[in-house]
Amino acid sequence: MRLKAIICEVLAREAYYCAARSPHVTDIELMDKGLHSIPADLRAELQKRLADIEPTRYQAAILGYGLCGTALAGLKACHVPLIVPRAHDCITLYLGSRERYQAYFVAHPGTYYYTADYMERRDSKSSVALGSASDADVRSEYERYVEKYGKDNADYLMEVMGAWAKHYSRATYIDIEGPQLPDYRHLVKAEAARRGWTYEEIWGYISLLLDLFLGNWDEDRFLHVEPGEMIVQVYDDRVISAELCPA
Repeated sequence: MRLKAIICEVLAREAYYCAARSPHVTDIELMDKGLHSIPADLRAELQKRLADIEPTRYQAAILGYGLCGTALAGLKACHVPLIVPRAHDCITLYLGSRERYQAYFVAHPGTYYYTADYMERRDSKSSVALGSASDADVRSEYERYVEKYGKDNADYLMEVMGAWAKHYSRATYIDIEGPQLPDYRHLVKAEAARRGWTYEEIWGYISLLLDLFLGNWDEDRFLHVEPGEMIVQVYDDRVISAELCPA
């Protein structure tokens, strides 16, 4: 089977690691993580990439994304089946399961998550870390600023007003088990100290991402979207579902 993988760049190293272990021929296309700032823009770009997939070349498309706010809601499968992890955001993909992410989130609210890929690819002007969408109020405020003033100005305003710091108190570095990645924990420790946050390290597991590349697509962990169907958000453990596109 030949797969087209459309992956957020914060999962770049892990995605290539998983692709190298897959029996399937996989072509990876990375997406700019900055598109998360406005979910509608991310959705539009993903839709464009899906529409460009050649059905004579690929048998399926896989997405290295979670729901990411509402970015995937309304996304349509075009020419080939689309496989999507049932996840709210990429932290689930880093921690290996929805259950593990939920347990950590409940035990440690107000957490910024950092990974090697994020640290080496983040914009030096950006103050937004992984998982920041977990706080709906502050994320909504940030998105309004982005739409009104642009991303760089929004980052500056949020930093000056201390909007992120008021909602967060912990920096958690996810150290991925498996691939040998660059070590950026010293930078995260320094950032936590500067902001007066608690610093913590936890293990990350790429089992969910690996199964995405291996083709182990059970219904409990992965949504299958057939051509002519679209992704819809649901408010239970499934996170996302599929329904027929409007006529």
